[in-house]
Amino acid sequence: MTFRKKARLSSAALVLTLVLGACSSGSADGGDDRVNLTVWSWDDTVAKAVPGFEAANPNIKVKVVNAGSSFDEYTALDNAIQAGSGVPDLAMFEYFAVPYFAIPGKLDNLGEFGADKLKKDYVEAAWNDVAVDGKVYALPSDYGPSVMFYNEATLRKAGVKKPPATWDEYYEDAKKVRALGGDHYIAQDTGDLFFLLSLIWQAGGRPFEVNGTKVHIDFTDPGTTKAVAFWQKMLDEGLLNTKVTAWSDDWNRTLNDGTLASQIMGGWLTSSLPQRAPKVAGDFRVALMPQWKQGDEVGAENGGSGFGIPAAAAHKDAAFKFLEYFTHGGGLSSRVKAGAFVPNTSVLASTDSPSKVDKYFGGQKVGPVLAKASKSVARGWQYPPFFEWARSTYADLVSKFYTTGKGSLAEILEEWRKRMTKYGNEQGFEVD
Repeated sequence: MTFRKKARLSSAALVLTLVLGACSSGSADGGDDRVNLTVWSWDDTVAKAVPGFEAANPNIKVKVVNAGSSFDEYTALDNAIQAGSGVPDLAMFEYFAVPYFAIPGKLDNLGEFGADKLKKDYVEAAWNDVAVDGKVYALPSDYGPSVMFYNEATLRKAGVKKPPATWDEYYEDAKKVRALGGDHYIAQDTGDLFFLLSLIWQAGGRPFEVNGTKVHIDFTDPGTTKAVAFWQKMLDEGLLNTKVTAWSDDWNRTLNDGTLASQIMGGWLTSSLPQRAPKVAGDFRVALMPQWKQGDEVGAENGGSGFGIPAAAAHKDAAFKFLEYFTHGGGLSSRVKAGAFVPNTSVLASTDSPSKVDKYFGGQKVGPVLAKASKSVARGWQYPPFFEWARSTYADLVSKFYTTGKGSLAEILEEWRKRMTKYGNEQGFEVD
């Protein structure tokens, strides 16, 4: 079934759902009637905002449900929409998934609730992540500016006195770390798509261009080829640990024993690194990504998410009220204290950061570094609407490269482009 056919069928189902909802619930969002909101979220900090919201809004009760993260939640939401029942009032979306639900009408335009006035209160790149064709379909709730986490003690052991400021320095430092022998590497990589895309993003590559249902994919622009060639060189010269996968027990071990000198990831890693590598507390620091040109301050994203209101939700006014509360209003501070890293300019402007985090990072004030990284994210990046499918396909392609060593990243990206083009056109998009 094509994307357009799906959209027409979904729209019909949504109309029926809304009509039935209106008949059964009456003025659920008005008067003194009790409203029971259901929020789908894999972000534990959202629940921290519930007590304060319910105290200020006694007629609204909020239930936060973990319906699974990423793909699992999206599948469940699609199924609920098609079934016409069980649709949550709010749902969490990674930024790249917003277009998939927004374009066919599965999400409400939040501008109708007055969300447009909040734009100035968020980092521009984060706001762009939740906007499709000039309309906003979610409010940013957490953010992942790419930064470099580095073990200062390991770098010094390798004779590196300061973190690499450029990718040329990074390459030279990688050789020094590798010279320590054993399992010492400047970084690990087993095919992390989001890292590679952040590298391309920062280098000025823009492989995806989306205009409504028209999608252009090209991995041969100068920025993309520069970034891919650099990382290919790192791989070809054996300067990266390609045996240890992020989030694995082995990854925790290499972080803990200091053999992994750095990790370039989203700023959200500040909240989980202390638990993963407690033995090196005080050794890690945070810095901006190395730059392609000395003196630049250009960044990229690696992850982040927002919350939107499904078009079939039953209590939209109350849902937006809670959404604004925990992403922008009174509930924001409770989430930040619980470890959420958010793209709100008011929070980023503060030099304060959780003391336990600063202590882990050797007393470094990590907040200002993350704030600078957030504000330096380069503009113009887009994801195709079918990226959730695409990233799964990329994982299948790249795993063979990292296990066999045959081929190249450029060849993998070209095959990925072909598969995305075929799939996108089958789903009713115009992909070239």
